[in-house]
Amino acid sequence: MGEPKDTLDKLVVFLAKRDGIDKVVKTLQYVGKLAHYGLERKNPVLAARYKNLEVAAGLSRKAFRTGRSLGAFNTLRTASHPDLTIQLLTIFGYGGEMVYWFFDHFTWLSKVGVLDPSVGVRTAYISAFGESVWYIFFITMDVIVIKRGLKTEVELKKQLAKLVKSEDQARAPLMEDSATGEQIKSLKAKLSSIRLQRVMAVSSIIAKTADLFIALAVVDPNPFVSHTITLGLSGLASAWAGWYQLWPASK
Repeated sequence: MGEPKDTLDKLVVFLAKRDGIDKVVKTLQYVGKLAHYGLERKNPVLAARYKNLEVAAGLSRKAFRTGRSLGAFNTLRTASHPDLTIQLLTIFGYGGEMVYWFFDHFTWLSKVGVLDPSVGVRTAYISAFGESVWYIFFITMDVIVIKRGLKTEVELKKQLAKLVKSEDQARAPLMEDSATGEQIKSLKAKLSSIRLQRVMAVSSIIAKTADLFIALAVVDPNPFVSHTITLGLSGLASAWAGWYQLWPASK
């Protein structure tokens, strides 16, 4: 069975993933936040409805996160690492992620009234601190991946240039089953893979940087990160970057 080809097929696959649903609900959450902010003085009744959307979406997302700390631990347990630098960044990054997901359960239980509200205040801080650690280490890793990819791309282009020595040779038709033709095809495929990896790393940096602002609003609140516009736009940027990363590719 091939990859989904039309938008509806892709949307069904996207929504079948827990992370896909999370990005949809996250979009609704921060649309609600921004709409409430914009309508609070002009139309208080409608603004209150958008506030309800924001709160309901936020609580729903926390419910969907149940067990995510185990997923992070399992990924860390089974992940392979190309070198010590990436290994250390991965360990600290996933360590922060596990703290984030684990304490987020208690924050959710506090918000729905199962636990005392004071518990939620403390666990929200611990969770946001772990989240910040997670994002900082993984942003660093994404930057390293981009840097290494650029270096590898330069080397591959040099190899490709050696195979295609002149403009005339570049225009000359190569037999697909020839050794030179296969090498060129292989190098072009590797270059394409590196470029795709770079695009995904950039979108990951955008998402994690936006989420870092949201986490800092809890860990170290200040007028900039705590402002509704900053939080709203950060939430939407993160959600839409996640949409891009998770959206099924065409065949």
